[in-house]
Amino acid sequence: MAKTQDDGHDVVIIGAGAAGLACASDLAKAGLRVRLVEAEDTVGGRIRTDRVAGFTTDRGFQVFNTSYPQVRRRLDLPALFLRAFTPGVLIHTDRGRIRLADPTRRPRDGVTLLTGGQIRPRDLLAFGVLSARAVLEPASRVRARPDVTTRAALADAGFSEEFVETFFRPFLSGVFLEDSLETSARFFHLVWRSMLRGTLCLPRDGIGAVPEQLAGGLPSGLLRTSSPVTELTQTGVVLAGEEVRARTVVVATGAGAAARLLPGLAPSAGRTVTTLYHAVGSSPLSEPTLLVDARRRFLNTCVLTEVQPGYSGDGRALVSTSVLGAPGPVEEAAVLTALAEAYGADTRTWEPVHRVTVRGALPVMPPPMLLTRTTRFAPGRYVCGDHRATGSLQGALASGARAAREVIADLKATGTP
Repeated sequence: MAKTQDDGHDVVIIGAGAAGLACASDLAKAGLRVRLVEAEDTVGGRIRTDRVAGFTTDRGFQVFNTSYPQVRRRLDLPALFLRAFTPGVLIHTDRGRIRLADPTRRPRDGVTLLTGGQIRPRDLLAFGVLSARAVLEPASRVRARPDVTTRAALADAGFSEEFVETFFRPFLSGVFLEDSLETSARFFHLVWRSMLRGTLCLPRDGIGAVPEQLAGGLPSGLLRTSSPVTELTQTGVVLAGEEVRARTVVVATGAGAAARLLPGLAPSAGRTVTTLYHAVGSSPLSEPTLLVDARRRFLNTCVLTEVQPGYSGDGRALVSTSVLGAPGPVEEAAVLTALAEAYGADTRTWEPVHRVTVRGALPVMPPPMLLTRTTRFAPGRYVCGDHRATGSLQGALASGARAAREVIADLKATGTP
């Protein structure tokens, strides 16, 4: 029988990822007595950073977008010591590399595209119109449009099939973690908008610095790590043979764990991605730019130390490469062959540093897609996370904030201060 810990909590939150941290912060600010429990030894969920052999390696390739409203509201950006990627992407094709950049930030690259004949005028015009709408159009209009697949939306926008296959499909495969462009166009438009309005960066200490900063703003004693929850009870939650009582429980875990803890919750499908880290004697690309492959043999690759030199402890370059699924040794060797072509380098000398597979890295987001859903599951039971909103840091934080608002509203409705 579980021993009962009765600290008089109003709310127990399970999971100290971005959603749980946002929810805990907002509930604590509202004056509620909150306990946040996390199964792992530190916060972050899928937003984690490991130190491996002197290198800084994130749990999968991740970027930090400064344009997200929740990010601007909750984080001290200067304290993250952010450094930016190039505002554009390099595409490795059978005819060589194509650079596609934001013409508002890199006008010279836009002129090169116009005069170099690498991309048809029709596609450049469609690209300009799409980007202008993304920058100028309010988000409410994007949300109000009928939803279709991203592939259908790109065709409707006037892009040729060749351009979609050369640029959008390889680039967005790394964003959506699927290579058929079957993801909601509503989500695509919001992502495109955020990329053009913000800056894609990496924190000096890895992406794990983001949840660490969020956790650092919580009241002392609120967070408890290394505390996996085994079940929910009528009066709280059970962890390590101990019941923590609370009238309200918020499940802020990943989709799979949420479905296990809340029987009857419809499970959300997720995408799996594997990221390979290699140490290289000298940088194979002397700029902080994302490189994608038109043949889609990998999702994307970049030299992380061109963005943040401190990710290497011994002066060697650190290359990150992401691929769909969980490749075996044969597939991994094929990736190195593709990287040799893309970088024009001898990858046989590259030293494997780390490999991480993230299952459920992003929720599957087909159309028609609800950009946000209520977190209410049952009386006194709530569920939040990016699988309840959009597959992004913004989605996770916004879902956690919504859970806090709904908890506060429901407690007030029952006469709880």
